[in-house]
Amino acid sequence: MSLPPGFLDELRNRTSLSQVVARKVAWDARKSNPGKGDFWAPCPFHQEKSASFHVDDRKGYYYCFGCHAKGDAVSFVRETENVGFMEAIEILAREAGLPMPARDPAAAQRADRRTELQQVMDEAIRFYRLQLQTGAGAAARHYLTQKRRVDGPAWDRWNIGWAPENAQAVVAALAEKGIAPDLMVASGVVAKSDSGRLYDRFHGRIVFPIRDARGRAISLGGRSLDPNARAKYLNGPETELFDKGRSLFNHAPAREAAGKGKPLIVAEGYMDVIALCEAGFTGAVAPLGTAITEDQLRLLWRIHPEPVIALDGDAAGQRAALRVIDLALPLLEAGQGLRFAILPPGQDPDDVIGAGGAGAMQKVLDDAQPMVRLLWHRETDGKDFDSPERKAALRKSLRAAVARIKDPDIRRYYIEAFQDFEQEIFRARKTGSGRFEPRFEKGGRALPPGKGGAGRRGVPFGPVVRNETKATLLARSSAERVIEQMREQAILAICLSHPQVIAPFEGSLDRLEMIEDGHQSILHALLDGHGAEASETLHARVCETVGRATVEKLMSSAHIVVLPAIKQQDNDALAIETLAEQLAKLNSERSLRREIEEAEGDMEGLVDEGLTWRLMKAADARNRAIKLNLDEMNDGGEDRAALSAQLQQLIDSEVWVKRRTLPRKPAGGPPADPVIRPDDSLEPPEDDSEV
Repeated sequence: MSLPPGFLDELRNRTSLSQVVARKVAWDARKSNPGKGDFWAPCPFHQEKSASFHVDDRKGYYYCFGCHAKGDAVSFVRETENVGFMEAIEILAREAGLPMPARDPAAAQRADRRTELQQVMDEAIRFYRLQLQTGAGAAARHYLTQKRRVDGPAWDRWNIGWAPENAQAVVAALAEKGIAPDLMVASGVVAKSDSGRLYDRFHGRIVFPIRDARGRAISLGGRSLDPNARAKYLNGPETELFDKGRSLFNHAPAREAAGKGKPLIVAEGYMDVIALCEAGFTGAVAPLGTAITEDQLRLLWRIHPEPVIALDGDAAGQRAALRVIDLALPLLEAGQGLRFAILPPGQDPDDVIGAGGAGAMQKVLDDAQPMVRLLWHRETDGKDFDSPERKAALRKSLRAAVARIKDPDIRRYYIEAFQDFEQEIFRARKTGSGRFEPRFEKGGRALPPGKGGAGRRGVPFGPVVRNETKATLLARSSAERVIEQMREQAILAICLSHPQVIAPFEGSLDRLEMIEDGHQSILHALLDGHGAEASETLHARVCETVGRATVEKLMSSAHIVVLPAIKQQDNDALAIETLAEQLAKLNSERSLRREIEEAEGDMEGLVDEGLTWRLMKAADARNRAIKLNLDEMNDGGEDRAALSAQLQQLIDSEVWVKRRTLPRKPAGGPPADPVIRPDDSLEPPEDDSEV
């Protein structure tokens, strides 16, 4: 949803930043001066005792002199409540008494329909909660307290209820509230038989409300007490409110807990989540009766960068964990992964907590293993590697798994981890079962080969790197990734400063894939515009969409500030030329990288001359792009337009793309095996002439 011009300014005018922040901090009376709108407190974003967190109420900004956190009321709500941009806007608007902008009529009609369905859900939940307290709910109360250790206060916290055996009870109760039969059915609470008779979908079950990210009831889940029931657990059907594959049980509370530093734990069912939360692990969620979907996995990563998958220790739980691995591999990104808590065989989180308390569950979480080890275990479990053929088969299966990872840095680190595991497994002695097993430290980290913590060749790992060094861009990413990030920043900054260049390059920009999520969000916001916009208007709209802090971080980068196309705001020709060159260089560098990665997969044994020639020409295309940049810096040499045209010709002809052609038949011998050639000739050129 886009916000109309001036809405954010009006919201900020009506919002007192000090009042928003005061919900999370206690002001230091000695340093604060409320009369001047000057407030100081210990920072809510990091642990400290001194008051280094400053709020300037008149300007509407905060800044921490300890951790350097800064922003306005919107960013404060986003960070402390762990919500998105629009959700933060809705929270502040509701507190300020400012109505959110009206949507289009169709959207308003859908919103009204959703409101009616949510009222049905609220009435049904209220009815079920009352039934739990009646004589008919005695068996449910006994099950909850005696077998699940969930007492009365917990029933209220989770709004747990009981659907009586009488399948007409809830239908009559909803009808008394004036709810039409079609709304009962549309909500999913009531089902209709083939004969048209209405009945309670959850009759004879303990009922658990399912809520969305904003805490609104969207469906129900039921647990049967009948051991002969067709399904022990039953979820509501797909409705206008409820999308099973895009919802999580306990979503909103877990998101808030994760924002406060709690681990995000993914369990299997409602009772596991309730047991975890009641034991203090408040960041627990569960998928709803299905295996984790791609949408749910992305939702988990939006809540926490490294969720812990705590599935049951039985065979079904292990199979579910392996399915999650296959789902996650293509989606992995830097700083975005999974860990797996392996529960004792035959036990779920509720069993672990019941037997050993919260401490036992904490130990299981502390020993959670990274996904790379689970993948290794899957490929090696129950297998012997006492022959070259078996070892080669293992490498082949691992290569196939790693090939699904898109991020080149992660792919490289997985290969290195497998190499470490492999050295351990082939050097270790056989166990009693006849299988090799690698040795691991506590927490699942592989012990490096060698003695005394030595590296791969027995060399010590080296001194500890300082934190400020680790925080730099070059330390956090590879050199190639840094170059790509800088080019992406240049492209986005030019479009933000010169909106008129977007239309001529719209096709190229639309096909561009950013390696940074923040960059991708800015690009989408730029392309969402309607026609030419003034630079100020575009800048304001993008800030409203992705957040002002994200845009300011982009535009304040050191290499962006000094970019000529940014410094010369009135030079549109320079902006167009610079954007074209940055796009061409970025595409050529990525094409080279893809060619090298593909060639690495093709290479087995010796490299043939066609493959070598192809790599040489791909590198030459990239070097020409770099030479073009150096010529510009030296302000001399060849004509810039000619070089640009030459570079574009190389890119258009895709010199790095391999093509299969017939080999030249050797004289007096059998036909040669087919080789890969980069052009239609039968042999590679003898010199470095142009393609």
